[in-house]
Amino acid sequence: MTETHHSGSPAGHQDADQPGFVLGAEPSTGPYRVLARKYRPATFDDLIGQGAMVRTLSNAFETGRIPQAWILTGVRGVGKTTTARILARALNYELPDGSVKGPTITMPRLGVHCAAIMESRHIDVLEMDAASHTGIDDVRQITDGVRYAPASARYKVYIIDEVHMLSDKAFNAFLKTLEEPPPHAKFVFATTEIRKVPITVLSRCQRFDLRRVDADVLMAHLSSIADRERVEVEPEALSLIARAAEGSVRDSLSLFDQAIAHAAGPVRAEDVRQMLGLADRARVIDLFEAVARGDIEAAFREFRDQYDTGADPVVVLSDLAEFVNFVTRVKIVPATADHAAFTETERRRGREFAARLSIKVLARLWQMLLKGITEVQGATRPAAAAEMVLVRLAYAADLPTPDELIRSLAPDASPAPAAVTGGRGAPAIPAPRGESVAAPRAPITPAPRAALDPVPRPQMSVPVEVAAEPALVLPDFAALVALAAERRDLPVKTALERDVRLVRFEDGRLEINLEPSAPRTLVHDLQRKLGDWTGRRWVVVVSAQPGGATMRERKLDEKETLMRGVTADARVQAVLSRFPGAEVVEVRRGAEPAPDDAAGDDDINDD
Repeated sequence: MTETHHSGSPAGHQDADQPGFVLGAEPSTGPYRVLARKYRPATFDDLIGQGAMVRTLSNAFETGRIPQAWILTGVRGVGKTTTARILARALNYELPDGSVKGPTITMPRLGVHCAAIMESRHIDVLEMDAASHTGIDDVRQITDGVRYAPASARYKVYIIDEVHMLSDKAFNAFLKTLEEPPPHAKFVFATTEIRKVPITVLSRCQRFDLRRVDADVLMAHLSSIADRERVEVEPEALSLIARAAEGSVRDSLSLFDQAIAHAAGPVRAEDVRQMLGLADRARVIDLFEAVARGDIEAAFREFRDQYDTGADPVVVLSDLAEFVNFVTRVKIVPATADHAAFTETERRRGREFAARLSIKVLARLWQMLLKGITEVQGATRPAAAAEMVLVRLAYAADLPTPDELIRSLAPDASPAPAAVTGGRGAPAIPAPRGESVAAPRAPITPAPRAALDPVPRPQMSVPVEVAAEPALVLPDFAALVALAAERRDLPVKTALERDVRLVRFEDGRLEINLEPSAPRTLVHDLQRKLGDWTGRRWVVVVSAQPGGATMRERKLDEKETLMRGVTADARVQAVLSRFPGAEVVEVRRGAEPAPDDAAGDDDINDD
């Protein structure tokens, strides 16, 4: 179950005197060790890019506030297992003379247990890979053995890597021991999928999120290792390796190891590009410039040159998207160009493009590249698919944005009452002049109060009746529908708009013709509710006359008329001609709010 190794002596004292074992590097004697193992950190000071975690642990050790369990999470290669071993070493740090009496983060030289712990062979520091030991029986061996005191060290430390791979039963078996372990037991969990760890386990652990290491920090780390290895390396080569590692220290060391072997001498940027299948950054920028100015021929020529030298089409487009992102960041935050991970060419030309290109154009290039990369990845002929992506990019490069197009078509046009909304984020286009606007609905006004009777009345012993609320006057059928909406009676409002054909309307009398879909109780409901709403009796009559169109039919007719008028406008025709396949799908009055604006649903269909 556990990957444990016993040292030659009970306390591992002989390991502290092994030749070649130094802090920050594993023994150099014997077979060749890869850089990722040779320069594995051995103390908290050796960890790079994890300052917040180191500071928290340092304060906890100094004040004696040491928890019973930690959980370390982060992407691959940021140092989770290494940090767990350093924690185990700090908990059990002990010098032969006995001068250290408890856990400490200050470990200036190897202690009695240090070498065995860092080499994963100490009897009291047990490491388990949860990916291959997922069952409850594996966990039971830990919970049964945790009761016994350590053989030689101060604490028994259990390091469980990829803890999220444990089964639900295994997690449940851990809970009680994890909450109340013996004083001599500590647990360190490591995982790349923190969301898969049950909250009951997380609540019993102190959590540390190990962050990706910045590219400039990785470059400095690789440069120091190159000096110690006596390897000559170009700064641009280190920049390429640091970027490819994506914040992983282990990946950066593995790539650097591979680059040293590939170059067989000084490590140059060109060697790293060939090894990783990357295109020259300057050539990527040249490709971007050709695409941005719409020069398809130059873009094809540059792409084919890169492809013939071994560049992967997906990598070329990915590098192009990365440069678009870089230019966008420089445009928003100019200080981005000062980052050490970027070459001088990238900084200079990135600033130039940021000054020339708008955010809208950059966002359009980014979206098209993201879609294009997916297409190239699934294509049977990636190079041909990548060329078609470049065609789309170059074709769209000189297209104006919708608002720029509108301003060029009607620079002095004043906004009209009606507007047509464009698709893909296009702003409203003024409606044609002369389009009539529907008259506002008549307000619902109360009837005037009746004049008081001037004739004196005899005094009565009973209280005088208080005057009733004034009755409402409904001038037309539209006011009746507005009153139903005001009272929030949606069934009546919907029936009046959809199922009622008006024959005659008078204040207090309503003659209508009903559609077959009208509710059976509509007439009775109208009489009762109009009486309640207006304060007087209403007569609702179903007439045999056909009546006029329903309100919904009139609205549809008005919308079609307005659509025809807007579509026939010369300015709208000019916009449609510039965007083949586009069509007008909705016309709105200038004062009307856009429907579902928050959802980002656009109104011109570019299908």
